[in-house]
Amino acid sequence: MNVEDYMNDLGQRARVAASAIARADTGLKNKALLMMAEALDKKRQALIEANALDLEAARKNGLDPAMLDRLALKESTIDGMIEGLRQVSALPDPVGGITDMNYRPSGIQVGKMRVPLGVIGIIYESRPNVTVEAASLCLKSGNATILRGGSEAIHSNQAVAACIQEGLQRAGLPMDAVQVVETTDRAAVGRLITMPEYVDVIVPRGGKGLIERISRDAKVTVIKHLDGICHVYIDAQADRSKAVNISLNAKTHRYGTCNTMETLLVHEAVAPEMLADLADRYLSAGVELRGCESARALVPSMKKATEDDWSTEYLAPVLSVKVVSSMDEAIMHINRYGSHHTDAIVTENYTLARRFLREVDSSSVIVNASTRFADGFEYGLGAEIGISTDKIHARGPVGLEGLTSQKYVVLGDGHIRQ
Repeated sequence: MNVEDYMNDLGQRARVAASAIARADTGLKNKALLMMAEALDKKRQALIEANALDLEAARKNGLDPAMLDRLALKESTIDGMIEGLRQVSALPDPVGGITDMNYRPSGIQVGKMRVPLGVIGIIYESRPNVTVEAASLCLKSGNATILRGGSEAIHSNQAVAACIQEGLQRAGLPMDAVQVVETTDRAAVGRLITMPEYVDVIVPRGGKGLIERISRDAKVTVIKHLDGICHVYIDAQADRSKAVNISLNAKTHRYGTCNTMETLLVHEAVAPEMLADLADRYLSAGVELRGCESARALVPSMKKATEDDWSTEYLAPVLSVKVVSSMDEAIMHINRYGSHHTDAIVTENYTLARRFLREVDSSSVIVNASTRFADGFEYGLGAEIGISTDKIHARGPVGLEGLTSQKYVVLGDGHIRQ
């Protein structure tokens, strides 16, 4: 079977399974999730052996240490996958919930019911644990899913998929509800993103190049974010201790995540003291600073920031720094150079904080806390399938509710329109 025929077959089977999953009750879905967790626990050795094949091939192909770390399935990683399945099973089921039911003057009742999206295609790189995260969230939200992991994790993903399908089978749900693409041919991705007759939504998780390609070529709605160019703005009325702790955490907690701060904005009234303190701490942590002229006048050891620095997601111990004259300038900078992901203000002025919340055009806007909180688990979603910076129904961390839509429901009793 060629790749197009193979993907069409997956799509047809997923479409049939989606109908069954959409009408499955919460108890059945939860049972499947818990059975998946049992299967993962029982097959730990098989998972580690499959992962060893991927790691060996990756080392031969010269995969960098960071990618090897993401690829590795350790005992702790398997523990995390099992716990994630249990957590998702404990989350409220959004499907079928009816809200905003009101009587209209005509006598009918009008409300909104939450429903699954249908078939979700997920394209991701390296991390086999994403297979479990994606499958669990799609299943709990009543969707079928087609998962296409990176070729570097093919053996690991197939081993994980076997556990997922065992759980579905033991719960009496169709095994086609979660399908892992078994070919490493890149043409499979091209077909997956161009078959709207079978797939309703695509969620890409990976590097900017992958997401740009999918966004450009897809004929299916895409939920995605390209960059995580996140900012912290220290206002003139910021508490110094809070500002220092938040700014350090937002940058140095982890360098390679999409919610890590990449640009620090500091009001000119507090810049001398703030930057004197922060610069020493950043340099001690090994962070390279690149600043505007005003910032470099205060901290001469800073390198000169270029225009490109303001729109760069470093994912590394590098930070751009700009001194601004007002919150208005800070907001203008964020809305111009940011990626609409996550931006924070540190201030004790409640009025300014409210303005910042309203006027910064990002999927998460934070007051007096680190950008690192922009995460599905931290937001109480249990888990996330990704982060969306699009202005569609799902924006910010996408959890169960983001994998559903709403339809209007109308209740009448023989009503006719006059």
